[in-house]
Amino acid sequence: MISLEPLIVLLLCLMSFIAGFIDSIAGGGGLILLPSLLIAGIPPQAALGTNKFASIFGTSAALGNFMKNGKVIWRVAIFGLGFSLLGSVIGTKAILLFDPKTTAKIILMLLPVTGIVTFLPKTRLKISSAEFSSRELYVYIPLLCLAIGFYDGFYGPGTGTFLIFGFYIFLGMHLINASAISKVFNLASNIGAFFTFLMAGKVLFGIGIPIAAANIAGGFLGSTVAIRQGQKVIKGFVLAVFMILLTTLILKMWKG
Repeated sequence: MISLEPLIVLLLCLMSFIAGFIDSIAGGGGLILLPSLLIAGIPPQAALGTNKFASIFGTSAALGNFMKNGKVIWRVAIFGLGFSLLGSVIGTKAILLFDPKTTAKIILMLLPVTGIVTFLPKTRLKISSAEFSSRELYVYIPLLCLAIGFYDGFYGPGTGTFLIFGFYIFLGMHLINASAISKVFNLASNIGAFFTFLMAGKVLFGIGIPIAAANIAGGFLGSTVAIRQGQKVIKGFVLAVFMILLTTLILKMWKG
């Protein structure tokens, strides 16, 4: 039984709130909360399980808010979800065969390009399933979700952010709708991972419950900001998360 000082728990709640806020807008909340749990002295596996527990609630709050405001394009989400999960399974298998450092190097080369493309003006952004062609629905969306799902299983960090960028850059989807749809994928992935950790006894509910409450508050507030402020604020947060991800990958490669 791991016991933390009340002040540490309070600080973890603050970090969980920030993580939920950022994740609901741009993804990447795990880049904030997971290191905080590790710094607090929680063992890695328990930190991962507890992080997934809190994320389920924060993501659900954000998704519910997006749904309430009609921002989830369900047809796109349904077409992509199965392929995302399939890609994740393939990526998990592939990690046994390939060197993850090679993937990290490829990502490091692609991230700056992706950031530049994001600033290129788009004349018209899609906000409903009717605006997607049959080729986009039946070919491009499954391929995109398969590729990002592969990344999730193979490497992992920033998957939600990559989904948002992928829908925006390659399919011309409005960033609000892209952020909303990414929560459907995140929630499915988090639930699956959570039950895996739960069965292994790696979820600390004593810490998880208060940080989950904070994550809910952050997720709801962040999604509200995204809905009200729109494209500009989402783009700024996503690029900020990309910088954090880029720094994380560089440090990971540097340490070997």
